Amino acid sequence: MKIEILYSDDSIVVLNKPAGLLSVPGRGEGMTDSAALRIREMFPICIVQPSVHRLDMDTSGLMVFALTTGAHRNLSIQFQNGEVRKKYIAILEGEPAGDSGEIRLSFRLDPENRPYQVYDPVQGKAGITLWKKLEAAGGKTRVEFTPLTGRTHQLRLHSSHPAGCGGSGGLGCPIIGDRLYGSSSDREHAEGIRILLHASDLEFLHPTTTFKMSFRSPAPF
Repeated sequence: MKIEILYSDDSIVVLNKPAGLLSVPGRGEGMTDSAALRIREMFPICIVQPSVHRLDMDTSGLMVFALTTGAHRNLSIQFQNGEVRKKYIAILEGEPAGDSGEIRLSFRLDPENRPYQVYDPVQGKAGITLWKKLEAAGGKTRVEFTPLTGRTHQLRLHSSHPAGCGGSGGLGCPIIGDRLYGSSSDREHAEGIRILLHASDLEFLHPTTTFKMSFRSPAPF
C-alpha cells in the first residue's frame, strides 16, 4: 500500500491514506506499519508522534500530520475546537428517508466488546453529523457527510443506528463493507470488500502561516 503525499513543507504533511493502512501504529505483532510511521521515515525532521487526528484502518482519504511540536500543538487545538472542516463520501446499504439533515446521537465504548461503540444518551458523548444524499440507485445510496464532532466510529454509527420518529435517530442504513455495524462479514473482508467510506475534503489553517489550506480527494468508489 502506497501513500500519496499531496503537500509538505517544514511544518506539515498532507497525504491520501489508502484503505487497509493504520493511521498510527497499533498493538500486537504486524501492527506497526502505519501512515504516521511512514511519515517519520520519509521526513527526518518529523517529531516522534506526528498524528493530530485519525482515520479507521479501513477508511481511506485525507490526513494531515505535524512535523514539529509547534505545528502539532496548533493543529491539535484546531481539531479539538472543531475548527477543521472535513467531509466524507460513503455508500450506504438501502436508502435513508429524506434528502439531507442533521444527526445528533450520543455513544460510548462497550468495554466488554472493544472497539464497538453503543448508544447511550446518558453517559455517551454527543456526536453531530450533517448529511446529504447525492445519488440513490439499486438499493444503495451515495451520501456526503460533514461531521461537526470527531467521536469514535461516528459516521459508521450515525449511518447504521435506526431512524427514530420525527426524523430523530440515525439513518438506519449502514455503510457498505462495515464489519462492526453493518452486514459485511469477515469472509467478505478477507476477499477485499472494504468499507465504502472516504475522507474527501479537509480544510484547516496552516499552523505557521495561518493561511487557509484546502484539499480534496475524489472517492475511489
